[in-house]
Amino acid sequence: MTTDTAEATQVLDRVRAFVRAELLSKAEYFDGLPEQPTAESARLHEAGLANWWIPAAYGGAGVSLRDSVDIVSELAYGDAGFAFGAFLPVLGTVMLQLHGDEAVARPVLERLVRDGGRLGILGSEEDAGSELNRTATTYRRDGDALVLDGEKYFSTNSEPADTLLVLARSADDDGDYAVVAVPRATPGVEIVKRWDMLGVRGSGTYRVRLRDCRVPAAGRLRGNGLRLLEIGLNASRILIAATAIGVARRIRDLSMEYAAQKRIKGALLRENAVFAAKLGQMEMTVDVMRNQCRAAAAEFDRFLAADDPAAALYRVGTLRSALAAKLYCGQAGWQVATTGSEMFGGLGYTHDHPIGKLVRDLRYVAIVEGGDDVMRELIYARYVVPAGKRR
Repeated sequence: MTTDTAEATQVLDRVRAFVRAELLSKAEYFDGLPEQPTAESARLHEAGLANWWIPAAYGGAGVSLRDSVDIVSELAYGDAGFAFGAFLPVLGTVMLQLHGDEAVARPVLERLVRDGGRLGILGSEEDAGSELNRTATTYRRDGDALVLDGEKYFSTNSEPADTLLVLARSADDDGDYAVVAVPRATPGVEIVKRWDMLGVRGSGTYRVRLRDCRVPAAGRLRGNGLRLLEIGLNASRILIAATAIGVARRIRDLSMEYAAQKRIKGALLRENAVFAAKLGQMEMTVDVMRNQCRAAAAEFDRFLAADDPAAALYRVGTLRSALAAKLYCGQAGWQVATTGSEMFGGLGYTHDHPIGKLVRDLRYVAIVEGGDDVMRELIYARYVVPAGKRR
């Protein structure tokens, strides 16, 4: 994932133009659980921006994860749900390009570039949310095929996806976990329901059932499925964290627009010392969130640039910097949202003001792909308990 500075700047300018034209004025539409895929997703593809991180070897733009932080911030400034649906396939594409057989990975990645489509990642289950080692979905070998059975609880993009990547354990060995590529059209794949989410409603998240889904055995990605998810989650968690940057920036700008008109104690609110302190704190928070996300993304990019990136990332698994980015941005972004919601008085507690949607959207950062306590536990287990990994 590499692009030069000039090219990255050009891509970011195109993203900003897309956000102004397609997202900013459509808050009510995106908050209404729009049918997936949306027309705006198609226009993102028409603009040459869909799945922007896929490497040039597969026909993609090959934008680095470091530069993707700024792209996601801009998309989330327009709508966090749209941004979430747009970048989440990175979780699967990383696993495919590093650990999928060429005959399986290349067609999927090239179609994502050509068609601007989506990937669905099926990991979460009702009784195995963040404890993926308790996954009940199974696969069994039957000749040259794998047969999958189970039910996945929360999976974003599964309905419009071209391909599903399913975490399953062997029916014959409880310790054998696999990630298996399943074409969306495979008989036995059933979308049970679409969840009525509180926030990021511009994306689509589904409950999915698998019954006797037969796929070629070559669709199994190389390596332990739990480890593969850790590798891909580094990228998606960093970009989830980057969503908070965009939403926080939007809250800041709405606050400044309000303060330019609202009068208090005979003067404009923007001249009030208390308001100034709150917005100064908000700006500092945005800057620190951005710096942490960029640093984490740059570390991930360095692993991808290694001589053997698959082996390098397989050894390390979950990156401390990715965990810290998601944990910090979930907490700091929520504080920005809280401050912002108070800024507008009673109006900020109504559906008539956009701040309510922004608060609901931002909350997902601290919940999706591992809540705050899960992040803390991972940091403790991986980077505090082993004395040699402490900094």
